[in-house]
Formats: sequence, structure tokens, C-alpha cells
Amino acid sequence: KRAGWDLKGQLEDMKALVQSREMMSSELQTQLDSYNQRIISLESHNNHLSGTVNQKEQQTESISREIEDLKRKLRNSEDDLDGTKRRLQREIDDLSFSKSTLERQKDSLAGELTASQTEITASTNIKIKDTTIMELREMIRIHEAKIREQDEELINQETMRRKLHNTIQELKGNIRVFCRVRPLLGNETQDNDGVIGHMTFPDKDGKVLEMEKLGDSTILNSTRGGNKLLFSFDKVFDPVSSQAVVFEEISQLVQSALDGYNVCIFAYGQTGSGKTYTMEGGRLEEEDKIGMIPRAVRQIFSTGLQLQQRGWTYTYIASMLEIYNETIRDLLSEDQTLTHDIKMKGKDSGDVHVTNLTTVNVTQESEVFDLLKRASHNRAVAETKCNERSSRSHSVFQLHITGKNSSTDESCQGTLSLVDLAGSERLKQSGSEGQRLKETLCINKSLSNLGNVIMALGKQDSHIPYRNSKLTYLLQNSLGGNSKTLMFVNINPREEFFNESLNSLRFATKVSSCVIQGRLILMSWE
Repeated sequence: KRAGWDLKGQLEDMKALVQSREMMSSELQTQLDSYNQRIISLESHNNHLSGTVNQKEQQTESISREIEDLKRKLRNSEDDLDGTKRRLQREIDDLSFSKSTLERQKDSLAGELTASQTEITASTNIKIKDTTIMELREMIRIHEAKIREQDEELINQETMRRKLHNTIQELKGNIRVFCRVRPLLGNETQDNDGVIGHMTFPDKDGKVLEMEKLGDSTILNSTRGGNKLLFSFDKVFDPVSSQAVVFEEISQLVQSALDGYNVCIFAYGQTGSGKTYTMEGGRLEEEDKIGMIPRAVRQIFSTGLQLQQRGWTYTYIASMLEIYNETIRDLLSEDQTLTHDIKMKGKDSGDVHVTNLTTVNVTQESEVFDLLKRASHNRAVAETKCNERSSRSHSVFQLHITGKNSSTDESCQGTLSLVDLAGSERLKQSGSEGQRLKETLCINKSLSNLGNVIMALGKQDSHIPYRNSKLTYLLQNSLGGNSKTLMFVNINPREEFFNESLNSLRFATKVSSCVIQGRLILMSWE
């Protein structure tokens, strides 16, 4: 600090301070200009990014419209094919009626010819007799030619029907998933007056199931609608759907087995979700409770009889077994000491068979129903000895169908496999120990292998792990190639089983996203 009398020194200090402040002000102005330039640059970049986002949104909207257009075209194609199929069926019916009319006319003319021959024999006019006989023979020849034409037309129409039917089934997908929610039963209805509050069926087409974990905000809050989860399948059956309504949706798939394709229908879900009721149903005397297996058998034999007039004859071989802890048990055999294994039929054959398995030639549906009763009895006996074995094992009913057309020399072979899978159970929540733990591990491994096989088929992998479990090894010809596969995912409506239901629905969604033979897989198997 300078002395008070040193005014010149103080003035120099003031000048130096002013210069310092001016330099600082200049630097601050330079920084301000730099920041302004940075702001302008960032605003320009932000405007550019906004334009890019808008462009991407427009592209996304365009692609979505294209996808919807393709879906609409596919639905139109299916409708056109269904219309063509119905028209051909009407033409077949008309031709059948015309054929029967011509046959009656032929029989009538043959009778007239016989009568005329008798009358002419007694007549002295040989010329009139010969002329009449020739005319009647010509008429018979013409009618016989028309009948042959009608028979050929019927055969051609049946061949066309089979091709169109298979085309329609392939358009619908070689792997389909149906979801079925059973109703609340007995005491389950007491707490909530029979209302299933956490499940809704929002769409009119019956293809969506909506679930909501009531009172729990921790379940997938990222899902649109908070706690609500949407699952879409080829068909969703609510708790009031009858057995007849369910079977109507799979009846065309059953028809494919008669047409020479391998068809596999299996029920998946936790224990108590309604799998066995769906597949086997109640007593045969209760028409509305009959399950998918007896209904499919009834349709097979009924349609087989109708096709006889078009030259087709069929033979049927039935079998039924269960797979418990990766061990096969013959449900139609009284000798339970026999061991069973799965073997290839030959070096060059892709077909498999079960050693020592009881197979029965059947000619009518009542014989199959007797076999089903025998299998149910044998399974019930095992259940009392093996801790509810029916819910801990896979049951497999198979009907092998061989068809031969005497008119065209066509032949076909198909297998209808109807499977009631063991109850899926997450090990963490089951608390299983001992034998039950072993059962749960075997079941989960088997079901996991089933999913792996389906996903490998969808991805068209060079190696399909059929032999990783007895179930997939047995069903390998009914899962791959040109086979038709349908999965029922059965859901328990009780809210305390929400997590188990969610697990089943996620598995079914992965199966639904996979389609055999060239169609894209929309989800990956995790």
C-alpha cells in the first residue's frame, strides 16, 4: 500500500487495475461469443436430429401399413380358398346325387330291357325285337358312360379337396397355439363370487388374453397399461367355452390325419389347469363333456366311412402309453414287467417304434373307446401306487392311419398323436423333495427339450435334438417335416397361481412365434 502523499504511484496503480479489468472483460466477452457459437451449433444439430426422427417415424408408419396390407391379403387368400373348398364340396354333393339318379335310371332301364326281351321272345316280329334291344342297350351304354364320367369327376373333386384342405391348413400355420382358461370350480368360487378378476378377453375374435396382477405394482411395470399383460394366440377359449366349441376349431386339423399327414395335438400347463379334461373329458355318456381324443376318434371313423363311396378304404392301429421319469409304460398291456424302448424301424427309415408296445387293429370307434377305458383303468391303478402319477407323467394316444384308393391307386399314411403332458411346475415354488423332486426335474427337462425341438425346427437347424428326451424322440415324425402341430396351453384361473400361469403363457408365446417350413421366427428361444 502506497503512502497518502504518493499520488502518482496511486494513479499508476489505478491504471494498472483498469487495464487488468479490461483484459478480463475481453476474455469474458470471447468466452461468451464462444458459448453463443456452441449454442447455435447445438441448436442446428438438434434440428437435424429432429428431422431424422420424423423421417424414421414416417418409415416406421409406412412399414406398418405394408405389414397390415400383407396380413389383409393373407386373410383374403384364406377366405378365397375356403370359398373354393365349399364350392367344390357342393359340386361333389351334386355329382353324387346325379350319380345315384343315373344308377336308378340304369336299373330301371335294365328292368325294362329284361321285360322287353321277354315280350319280344313271344313276339313274331324279330325285327322289332332286335331294334328295341339295340335301343335299350345303347341307352344303357350311354348311362354307364355318364356314370363313369361322374365317378371320375368325384375322384378328381376329392383330390382337389385334399389339396385345398392342406393349403388352407398350411396358411394357418404348421404350428398353432390355442389357449384355454378353465372355469373356477367348487369352493374356488366362494371368495370372489365366481369372478376371475385378473383375466379378461378383450377382442371379439377370441385371440387375446389379458392378465393383470391385482395389487402388485412390481410385475412388469414397463408393459403397456401398467400391470396388464397381453398374450395373443391363434385362438383363446374363455372359461365358458364348451368342449364342442373347442373341438370345432381343431376338427380340420384332425381331417389332415386322414389325408396322410402326421398330426400332433398336445396339452401343456401346470397341474390342475384342465389338460386331462381337455384331452380326455368326462364320461362318454355325457356328450357335452367328451374330450378331444374321443371326439377326434369319432370324426376319423365317420369321415372314413363317407370317403368309402369315393374309393377310399382305411385301416387303423391304436396304441396308448405314458412316459414317467423317462420310462415308458404300456397302458394297454397287462404285463408290466416288459421293458420298452424307442427304436428306428430301419436304416433308411425315419420312422420310430416302441419295442414290446401293444398295438391294436381297430375298425370302429367303439373299439377305440374300450381301449381308452382300459388305458384309463391301468393308469388309475398306477396312480394309487405312484403318488398321483397321472399328473406327473405324459400320456400319448396314437392312431396310425393307412388309406388306399381302389379307383386311383393312391395311398396315404398318417398318424394322429394326442398328448396329455405332465404338469409343468417351477422347482423354486414347488418345494419338491425326494421322489417328487426327481419327478419335477424329469418333467421340466422333458418339457424344456420339447421347446428346444420346436425352436430348432423353426430355425431350420441342421440338427434337431429329438433324442434328448423320450417324448420328443417318440413324436419326432409328428413334429417336423410336413406335420401339423397344435399346442393347448391350459391356464388355471385362480389368482394365487398367477406366476405359474404367466410362465405357461410365456412358453406358449415362444412356441407360437415359431413356424415350421420357411416361415420366420419372430422371437428367440431364451
